[in-house]
Amino acid sequence: HPVEVTALEFAILVALARRPGRVMSKVQLLTEVWGFDHYSLNLVEVHVSSLRKKLEVHAPRVVHTVRGVGYVLRA
Repeated sequence: HPVEVTALEFAILVALARRPGRVMSKVQLLTEVWGFDHYSLNLVEVHVSSLRKKLEVHAPRVVHTVRGVGYVLRA
């Protein structure tokens, strides 16, 4: 099923897909997706949460949280 995501959500998904099975920290995602690493980590959390909600409508969870570390893409 097609899923409509924002450009930022797509960029997060691409960043995680480039490293399947490897955890990316929130700072790494800030740097890769937004281009800077000094900002509220809540920005990453909000966009990942929104992306998850959209993806999980039709499929099981693929973006997982690794507590205290970051996020990982697992199919």
